[in-house]
Amino acid sequence: VQLQASGGGLVQAGGSLRLSCTASERSFSSYAMGWFRQAPGKEREFVAAISWGGGSTYYADSVKGRFTISRDNAENTVYLQMNSLKPEDTAVYYCAAARFSRVTVKFDEYDYWGQGTLVTVSS
Repeated sequence: VQLQASGGGLVQAGGSLRLSCTASERSFSSYAMGWFRQAPGKEREFVAAISWGGGSTYYADSVKGRFTISRDNAENTVYLQMNSLKPEDTAVYYCAAARFSRVTVKFDEYDYWGQGTLVTVSS
């Protein structure tokens, strides 16, 4: 499965962006999906995850209430709506797919990764 992430860019603090991640195969609908991010000099961290059917979602405490993960299985796409962005949200954002987990926050349970899209939030 190939994952193509898009939607990153430069935004002022308090602004919004929506990231998209499109999968190359219809099997996407059976995978849990997640978003992770990696800031310069830091380790990759979990941001949000969604179950294959979209009924369960999880968020990192740092983004809860500001970010929303969703998916459209008919379009093989998962989204990350990011509102009230802060400078500390600046990072490369990666989408990932997990074949064998219903929904997971664990980095090592994801099997496929997109190439990343850069989000820069200016103060």
